[in-house]
Amino acid sequence: MTPRHSSSIMFAVVGMAVVLAPAAAQEPVYHTFSIAAIDRETGESGVAVTTRVACVGNGVPWVRAGVGAVATQAYTRVLYGIELLDLMANGMSAPEALREATSSDEREAWRQIGVIKVDGTSAQHTGDSTDAWKGNRSGPNYVTQGNLLTGAAVLEAVSRSFEASEGGGRHLGDRLIEALAAGQAVGGDARKGRSQSAAVVVADPREGRSRRPDMITANINVCEHPTPVAELRRQWNTISQTLGFRTLQQFGGRDVLQLRVMLGALGHVAPAPSGDRPSRDAFLYDEELVAGVAAFREAEGLSTTAVGSPRGLVDAETVARLWAALEREGKAADVRQQLRRWTEVRR
Repeated sequence: MTPRHSSSIMFAVVGMAVVLAPAAAQEPVYHTFSIAAIDRETGESGVAVTTRVACVGNGVPWVRAGVGAVATQAYTRVLYGIELLDLMANGMSAPEALREATSSDEREAWRQIGVIKVDGTSAQHTGDSTDAWKGNRSGPNYVTQGNLLTGAAVLEAVSRSFEASEGGGRHLGDRLIEALAAGQAVGGDARKGRSQSAAVVVADPREGRSRRPDMITANINVCEHPTPVAELRRQWNTISQTLGFRTLQQFGGRDVLQLRVMLGALGHVAPAPSGDRPSRDAFLYDEELVAGVAAFREAEGLSTTAVGSPRGLVDAETVARLWAALEREGKAADVRQQLRRWTEVRR
């Protein structure tokens, strides 16, 4: 099935410069660089792309599970994404499909296309009239192409990165983003002062890998950002919960002690130790406090882990509910008096 993109075929988007191609056909222009690739072990196919035009993910990357991947750019004919995937799905190799699709295109000189099939066949086209620096490279299981770049080093870096990650046990989308970042690091798109965007799309034909009928597993479209490739990486790491996407630590501090005092007054944990020098353990957000928070939230009818809230969640609503409960039980004044020392500013 054909992947769906938001604003699927984008001929005009606020903030995106649309340039007239020769013969007066209005088409989106993506001076950009991209990589289309497959993973022979998993059968995945994917595209990663970045440019100094908004919403590049709406036009350039096209993938289909079990078929392959297409990047269509420069004076972009977005229909190439569908047509090339259809031709390959019907038995053509990537080179055959590209020849067939471009044979009747009067503006093929302004096109840039990279296509790869899941069987490993690939093909590329960089028209003579696309803007320099322009070019393309290919290797086992990938094609990379770009135009209006700072130089050949961009695609060389993309190639080196992707080839180096082959066989490393990493997800295809992860490798594509890393290759894109390598090209960006050595120059990327030559323009300055323009809106920037990036995207990665991956399809996986294996059963149970996607919730979607078209078997798209990743579709991250950074429509506009000062550093879109870095944002692509951040979103990928966050969504996949890759170790390092957040700092892990046990919370400790005076706010934790305050929570212990309040929950203790309400009977959800043991009463907080009295005196001017509580032990260090009293300041740690430990399992007793997590369980106490869960019990309080349950008693208050707040969402629990059964319906998606993290266990031990103490947000602004929880704090407000704690004080309201203390007020109802006539304990708020005593608790505030007890907490005075731990809430004063001493800097």
